[in-house]
Amino acid sequence: MMQAFTGARLFDGTGFHADAVLLVQEGHVVALAAEVPAGAAEIRLAGGILAPGFLDLQVNGGGGALFGAGTDADQIARLCALHGGLGATGILPTLITDRPEVTARVVAAGVQAVGSPGFLGLHLEGPHLDPRRKGAHDAALIRPMTAADLALYVQAAQELPALMITLAPASATPDQVAALVAAGVIVSLGHAEATAVEAQALITAGAQSATHLFNAMSPLQGREPGLVGAVLASDIAAGMIADGLHVAWDSLKVACAARREGLYLVSDCMAVAGSDLTEFHLGGRRILRRAGRLTLEDGTLAGADLTLPQAVGNMVRHVGLAPERALAMATSIPAGVIGRPDLGHLRPGARADLVHLTEDFTLAATWRGSARLA
Repeated sequence: MMQAFTGARLFDGTGFHADAVLLVQEGHVVALAAEVPAGAAEIRLAGGILAPGFLDLQVNGGGGALFGAGTDADQIARLCALHGGLGATGILPTLITDRPEVTARVVAAGVQAVGSPGFLGLHLEGPHLDPRRKGAHDAALIRPMTAADLALYVQAAQELPALMITLAPASATPDQVAALVAAGVIVSLGHAEATAVEAQALITAGAQSATHLFNAMSPLQGREPGLVGAVLASDIAAGMIADGLHVAWDSLKVACAARREGLYLVSDCMAVAGSDLTEFHLGGRRILRRAGRLTLEDGTLAGADLTLPQAVGNMVRHVGLAPERALAMATSIPAGVIGRPDLGHLRPGARADLVHLTEDFTLAATWRGSARLA
């Protein structure tokens, strides 16, 4: 039966529609209409905003579990279900720097999980990073990319819906980046103490994104733009953590003023997402959760305690973005990064993955394929 969503402003991925009706059938968008058709089941919402389901391209865990050595296809399915209820109806589960055998095991689990609702593919954040900008990653596990690594990633890109790999110029060459991109890998630059020239070499080779802009990367300076400057001066996409802890609000304002397109929001959430845990362990190291901040015991930030609905609200309230721009950063823009035109939009044929937000961007409900999750 056709469903007709009414009572909320509709955001279609780029702009708002007032007094429109969203028509959904068999898990896909049929149309935006002026009225409810005869025979349709009306779902009347109490105001607020109805938008495409949010897409999170950096999810390290949730529900008490961290994505890593013990990951299997069942855990991936559980993680996707949990984050669907938090507003991210599609995610890239993210493995941070680990041993080669763990990376191979996670890739195999991802291949087995293809088809799980909400599973968009994998994000490998390392191990080919720069130890000078390791952040909370284990420096002992950071290493240059080998021919065997490259072969694993090229094969994985053929079997996964999407594969994003965060790497640094210190551990990967332009030729390796070009080979990854040719195979369909989304190469994202991050965790790098790189000059703008070094970064630009990988952008020229095909790198398409940057991982958590400003964090764990060489900063913009007057005579050396660093990785931050190279990204802002280019047209590649860039993820950002909008919690006010990883990046100051004014820095986010600068980024948004410099780049009108291509910036998207990520949660960078950890095992505590969707739970009341106050601490967990990462690679044998204790991570503390205090007042919305996740840190190692020495104070180093270790992921974020954030959801995408919160991030969208923060971009409107603290950065001053128009709601439609902030919403696009969690919907149509990340959909474009991973090459999914069927997601992040409310247009005929798109998947009916939806979020209902109050006017202050509090999550009220989510649907995946028109089935209500929360």
